[in-house]
Amino acid sequence: MKGGSSFKLRGNKLSLSLIALICITLVIWAWEKTPLLGPFLPSSDQFDMRLSMLSPVIPAETRDTSSGYTQQQPSSEEIPSKSSTKEVPLETSTEEVPLETSTEEVPLETSTEEVVSEVNKPVDLVSEAKVQEHDIPPLDLSERSSSKDLNVGKILQKTPSHRNECNYAKGKWVADNDRHPLYSGFGCKQWLSEMWACRLTDRPDFTFENYRWQPENCEMPEFEGSEFLRRMQHKTIAFVGDSLGRQQFQSMMCMVTGGKYSPDVEDIGRHYGLVKPRGAVRPDGWAYRFPSTNTTILYYWSASLCELEPINRSDPSTNFAMHLDRPATFLKQYLHKFDVLILNTGHHWNRGKLKANRWEMYVNGAPNTNRKIAEIWNARNFTVYSVSKWLDSQLPQHPRLKAFFRTLSPRHFVNGDWNTGGSCDNSNPLAGGSEVTQDNSSDPVTEGAVKGTRIKLLDITALSQLRDECHISKYSIKGTQGVHDCLHWCLPGIPDTWNELVAAQV
Repeated sequence: MKGGSSFKLRGNKLSLSLIALICITLVIWAWEKTPLLGPFLPSSDQFDMRLSMLSPVIPAETRDTSSGYTQQQPSSEEIPSKSSTKEVPLETSTEEVPLETSTEEVPLETSTEEVVSEVNKPVDLVSEAKVQEHDIPPLDLSERSSSKDLNVGKILQKTPSHRNECNYAKGKWVADNDRHPLYSGFGCKQWLSEMWACRLTDRPDFTFENYRWQPENCEMPEFEGSEFLRRMQHKTIAFVGDSLGRQQFQSMMCMVTGGKYSPDVEDIGRHYGLVKPRGAVRPDGWAYRFPSTNTTILYYWSASLCELEPINRSDPSTNFAMHLDRPATFLKQYLHKFDVLILNTGHHWNRGKLKANRWEMYVNGAPNTNRKIAEIWNARNFTVYSVSKWLDSQLPQHPRLKAFFRTLSPRHFVNGDWNTGGSCDNSNPLAGGSEVTQDNSSDPVTEGAVKGTRIKLLDITALSQLRDECHISKYSIKGTQGVHDCLHWCLPGIPDTWNELVAAQV
């Protein structure tokens, strides 16, 4: 009798469990078919958890692929790039043609599947990379600086953004005939190089000057030169980088003066060692002070941002150690004097430039022997991370300093490069669209390098990518036939917008 009672009791429990399971199943079915029940029922996650307590558990290592279960594959490790860069000849005249070239793409020694896997890695893999003495930031194939590659935002994993979050790089170009351009291309002769003053050339159309950038959900005050100088009273603004940085510097000088002749502005280049060496075409930079507000605006030419050191100081024709893990000496020497700093580097990273400048890669004070670092764009990425890490370490000692790292300025050569018949003949503004909707930068390496630091990202790549009609193109003072500059910009032009973004953020 006791055994029968026990069996009956166990049977009753089993029946109750079975009934409970059937009831829960019916409730779930009714919930899915009738959304109105949602507020009165637990979430689907809670149901899944409770059902899992009643369901048998299949260990992962014993799951049968035929039943719909698959073993989880281990994540693939980063694939080192095997690409090499062909040497390219330098331009015959640094004043008449682009100073920078991009690396030429060559076939990789990895399979197609590996290349696709590398390109489609989430941007976080770049952003979270840490630069140690022998570590290299991941190579991102999207960093090749051709115009099609700069649309990397389409293939990067996007990070959700809040609807009302200000993103200066996300927005649209809008027509503005009232306020733009901010100065005259005819009038700003005191600061603007003739080769970049497109108004002095035979270019027939200048409608590209009448647009302004409108960021999404950001206050973008109108730029007014005297007001900006007042805000920058007793402050120093420093641009350090390549010739695109020099364009941004000249743009700023034209913007704050309204393009008008300003005889009271003082040349104080000698205070920063910026004097023209004997036999040189130009000094390494310029520095000017506005006496009315004691504001200094300067530019220092450092195409790589690396420390350059003669290998044999007694030999005038010596090569130079290009220390990839050390910032330019100018930065270390004068950082304490700066209140706003804008860095950039990119288009000088090619074999032709290194060979012509007699630069040799050094790491940890010795010639680089790491083959991965030796590849041009890995070297550039390594340097961007190294300089950012150093600068971030210095900022606590200079609390007033606001530092920006500007992203790559896009090139727009089509049907060839600067020396192989490439051109940029479009004169129709915004022919490729007017809006940037992506959340991530189209320069993921620079974005990753400053992530988590006190350095601000001056993200100008995607918004500049839309303005292929704003380059100097085939127009020049001397009218050189067959040469197109699709790297540098007409001024007034796109670098003015970069400066408006700086002004809005300082």
